[in-house]
Amino acid sequence: MTDYRRLNNLVGWGVFFISLVVYTLTVERTSSFWDCGEFISVAYKLMVPHPPGAPFYLLIGRIFSFFALGNEMMVAFWINMLSVMSSAFTVLFTFWTITLLGERLLGIADQQKESSQTFLLLGSGAIGALALTFSDTFWFSAGEAEVYAMSSLFTAFAFWAVLKWERIEDHDPRRANRWLLMIAYSMGLSTGIHLLNLLAIPAIGLVVYFKKFKKPSTMGVLATLGISGAAILVVLEVVIKGLPSIGRGFEIFFVNTIGLPFGSGVIFFTLLVAGALAYGVMHSEKKQNYVLNMALLSFIFVVIGFASYGVVAIRSNYNPPINENAPDNVVSFLRYLKREQYGDRPLFKGSYYGASPIRTENGDKLYQKTPERYEVYDYKIKQIFRPEDELLFCRVSDRRADRVDAYKSWMGIKGNRKPNMGDNIEFLWKYQLGWMYWRYFMWNFAGRQNDVQGHGNSYYGNWETGLTFLDEMRLGDQGNIPAYLKENKAKNHYYLLPLLLGIAGLAFQYRTNRNQFWTVASLFFFTGIAIMLYLNQPPIEPRERDYTSVGSFYAFCIWIGLGVMFLFDFLKKRMPNARTAVMASTAIGLLVPVIMAAQNWDDHDRSNRYHSVDQARNLLASCAENAILFTGGDNDTFPLWYVQEVEGFRTDVRVCVLSYFSIDWYIDQMRRKVYESEPFPIDFPREQYLSGINDYLQYLKDNRYKNGVDLNRFMQAVKTNSPAVNRPLQGGGSMNVIPTKKLILNVNKQGMLEQKAKGNQIMPDDWYDQIVDRMIWNVKGSHILKSDLMILEIINNNNMNGWPRPIYFNSTSLITSKLDLREYTSLEGMAYRLVPISTPKRNDGRVNIEVMYENMMNKFAFRSMDNPNVYYNEEYEKFALNARRNFYRLAESLMVQGDTARAAEVVDYCLESLPHEVFPYDIYTSQNLNLIFQLKGNELGLDIAKKTGDRAKESLPYFMPSKKAAEREIQSFLYTLNMVRISLERNGLPEEAQPYSDALSSFGAGI
Repeated sequence: MTDYRRLNNLVGWGVFFISLVVYTLTVERTSSFWDCGEFISVAYKLMVPHPPGAPFYLLIGRIFSFFALGNEMMVAFWINMLSVMSSAFTVLFTFWTITLLGERLLGIADQQKESSQTFLLLGSGAIGALALTFSDTFWFSAGEAEVYAMSSLFTAFAFWAVLKWERIEDHDPRRANRWLLMIAYSMGLSTGIHLLNLLAIPAIGLVVYFKKFKKPSTMGVLATLGISGAAILVVLEVVIKGLPSIGRGFEIFFVNTIGLPFGSGVIFFTLLVAGALAYGVMHSEKKQNYVLNMALLSFIFVVIGFASYGVVAIRSNYNPPINENAPDNVVSFLRYLKREQYGDRPLFKGSYYGASPIRTENGDKLYQKTPERYEVYDYKIKQIFRPEDELLFCRVSDRRADRVDAYKSWMGIKGNRKPNMGDNIEFLWKYQLGWMYWRYFMWNFAGRQNDVQGHGNSYYGNWETGLTFLDEMRLGDQGNIPAYLKENKAKNHYYLLPLLLGIAGLAFQYRTNRNQFWTVASLFFFTGIAIMLYLNQPPIEPRERDYTSVGSFYAFCIWIGLGVMFLFDFLKKRMPNARTAVMASTAIGLLVPVIMAAQNWDDHDRSNRYHSVDQARNLLASCAENAILFTGGDNDTFPLWYVQEVEGFRTDVRVCVLSYFSIDWYIDQMRRKVYESEPFPIDFPREQYLSGINDYLQYLKDNRYKNGVDLNRFMQAVKTNSPAVNRPLQGGGSMNVIPTKKLILNVNKQGMLEQKAKGNQIMPDDWYDQIVDRMIWNVKGSHILKSDLMILEIINNNNMNGWPRPIYFNSTSLITSKLDLREYTSLEGMAYRLVPISTPKRNDGRVNIEVMYENMMNKFAFRSMDNPNVYYNEEYEKFALNARRNFYRLAESLMVQGDTARAAEVVDYCLESLPHEVFPYDIYTSQNLNLIFQLKGNELGLDIAKKTGDRAKESLPYFMPSKKAAEREIQSFLYTLNMVRISLERNGLPEEAQPYSDALSSFGAGI
C-alpha cells in the first residue's frame, strides 16, 4: 500500500512546476502581435476592449500588472504571466482529472491501491498532462496575453470539479451540491473571459446523469445532452443577451414614456429580477423541490459571475482612451454584448454568396442616447432573399470577392453555377472540418509542416508526420523542399506517436467504461467540432484559428494519459510482474511528451523577441509632433496602443484605425482630446455619421462633374444632403453618392507659409516652391466608405487651417483606403506623410531624406532581429521585409542626391540589422541589387546576388508541380531570378549570371 493521496498531490504539483518553469522560460517578454497589445493596454488601465469584452480577465490582468512595481516596461511581461500561471494550473487540473478517471477505470478506491496501481495512475496523469504542456496550440496560448489560456483553465477546472463532485456524492450528497454551485459560479465568471467554456456543460451534464441514474439509456443520454444544450442557451440567450435586452426595454419605457431619470428602468428591472429569484429559491425550499432549488441557485451563481460585466459599463462612462463600442448606456451596452459590429453568419438557414436580395425591410429600431431621452434615429435593414437562393445549414454566405473565389475553389465550382446542398456540405467537410479543425488537431498530435499560413495548398501550413511515405502520399515529393522551408522552426514531427497513444487511450476507455468514454468524447466533440459548426468560418482568414479548438486538444490529452493504461494492460501479460509492466508502459508513454517538447521548443520560445513592440515604436517615431496616423488592421494598431498606453511613448500621436473609422462611437472618440493629442478637425454633424448613415457613398456618374469636384463643396453637400449628391431610393428614403471619381483640393499655400513662419514646417525648405495649386486624386473602386469620408473631412479642414496637423498613413492604410493619395505622400521612416506636392512617376510618393535618415538610423530599434536563434514567424517577417524595403528606398534616394557615403551606411546598417540568416533575401533585395553593387562593390554584391538567386532557383522545383495554386510564388521567384541575372550582367559578371539564365530557360515561364 502507498499513500496515494499525498503522492497524487505531490506529482500533480510537480507537473505544475515543470510546466510553470517551461512557460516562464519561453514566455514573451513584451507584447505579442494580434490582440495581445490591446488586452495588455486595457487590462493595465481597465479600459474597454473589442466586443464582447473579457472583464474578468482584465480584472485579474490588472492585478498581475501590480507585480511590475511601477516599471511600465515590465507590465507586459507580468500580464503575459497570467497566461503562464493559467496554463500551468490547467496542466495541474488535467493531471488530477486523468488520475480521477483512471481510478474509475481500474475500479479502485484510495485505500485499495497497490503500489503498481499508484504508479500507473501517476504515470498516466503525468504523461497526459505533459503532453498538454508541450502541445503546439496550448503552448502557444501560454506565452502571450490572450484570453485562451485562462479560458482553458476554467474548462479544465469545471471538468475536474464535476469529477470531484461525483466522488463526494457517494458519501456526502449535501456537501457535493456545493461543488455543482461552484461549477455554476465558474461558468458565470468564465463568460467574462471567453464563451468557449460553456461548451463543457454537456460533459458535465453526462457526469451528473451517469451518477444519478444507475441504468442509463440512449434516450437518457440524448435527453441529458438536450438539457445541457438548453443550459448553454440559457446562459447565452437569457443571461448574456436576454436580461440586458429586457432591461433595455424597461429603461426606454421608464425614461421615454414615464419621464424618469436615466438608469431608473435598469434599477427597477434589477430589483425585480433579484426579488423573483429570491422568491423562487424560498418557494423551492419550502416545497422541498430539490431540482428547482438547484436550478435557481445555479442560475443565480451564473448571474453573479456574469456581473463582472459591470466593469465594462462603469469604465466606459469614464471615457478611457480605448473605449470600443462606448457601452456607457443600456443601448450601446446591449450592442456590445451582442457583438453587432461584426455582423452575423447564418447557422440554420442563410443565403449563398451570390444571392441578391429581392427587397429590404425595416428591422429593429436603432436608438441613440440624447440628453433627454433615447431617440430612434433609424432601423436595422433586413434583407429578404428568394427561397431558392437560401440553403439549410448554409456554410457559404460571405460575399467578399476573394472569399467567393475561395468558396468556389474548395467546392470545385467553375463559373457562376449556384452551389447546391451537396456543394455546401462539401465545403463543410473539406474546409471547415478538414482544414480548420482536423488539420489543427493533427498539428498537435501528428506534426506540423511549417508556420506559413496555408489556404488549402500542399506546401504551406499542413500537418506532417515525419514519416516520408505517409507525408508524400498527401503532400507530394518531399525531396526537393527548399532550405528555408526545410529549416523552418515550426516544422515539427511527432511521427504519429501522440495520436496513436491517444487513440489507444480512447479505445481502452471505451472498452473499460462506456459511460466515462462518452463523457470525455462529448467534451472532445463540443469543444472542437461543434465550435466549427457554430462559427461557420469563411475561407481566407487573417490568421490561423487553431486556438478556438484548444478545449478538444485538452480532451484528447486526457486520452493520451489513459493510453498509458492501455500499454500497461497490453504489457502486463507479457512481463514478469505488474511493477515491470508499469515501468515499461510509463517509459514508452514518456516518449510522447519528450518528443513534443524537443520538437516544439524552438518555435514556442519567445523569450528574446521584441519587434512587435519595436516596429510600433518605429512607426510612431516616424511621425511629427501631434500627428494623425492612419493604420489598417490589428497588427498595425494594437502594438501602437500598447506602447502609448502602457509604455507612455509618443502619446501626442493619435492612432486612427480605418476599420473602426466608419463607426459612430469611434468618430466621437476621435473628436476628443486624448493625452497631448488634440481632437481631430471634424465638424461633421453627428446625425450624418451615426451607424447606418453615410456608411458608404456609391459612385454614380454625373456629367456635371466629369472634370472632378471641389472637395470643400463636396463635403458641404454631403453634410447638408444637398440634391447635388443626394439620390432617392426605390424603396423610399435617399442616400448620398459620390458623383465623380476625381476629387480636387485647392491647396491653401498662404496658410502653409503662415504655419511655417510660426515654426510649423511640414517639409524641407526647397519643397515649398513645389507646392501644387490643386491636389487631384482618384477614388479606387465603385464607392467610398464612411472612413474615407472622414479622411476627406480631416484633409479638407486641415487644408483650410493651413496644414497645422501632420497627417500620416502606414503602408496598409495607404493601400486599403479607397482614396488614391500615394502621389502626394512623403516617406519619413515607416510612415507616409501627406504633402501637397506631386510625385507622379512613383506610386509611393517621395522621400524626405533628412527626416527619414535620422529616424531609421538613429531612432529606430531592431532588437534581436539579427539573432538567428530567435524564432520569427511570418508576421515578423512581413514587418522586417517592409523595413528592409524602406532602407533600400532611403539608400537609393541618398545615392541619387550624390551622398554615397551615407547611402552605404544605410545599406550596411540594413544588412546588419536584418541579415539573410534570419530574414532571407527576397524580391525587394533582388530589385535593389544594382544599388548594392554600386555602393558596396562586386564582392558583397555578388554574395547577396547569389544568396538571393540561389534561394529562388532552389525553390522553383518545389512549387512548379502546383502551378495554379502556387502561381504567386512561382512568378515571384522567376522575377527574382531575372532581377539577379540582370544585375549580374549589368555589373560585368555574365558568367555568374549564366546559372540563373539557365534556370529561367528551364522553368520556361516568360517574365
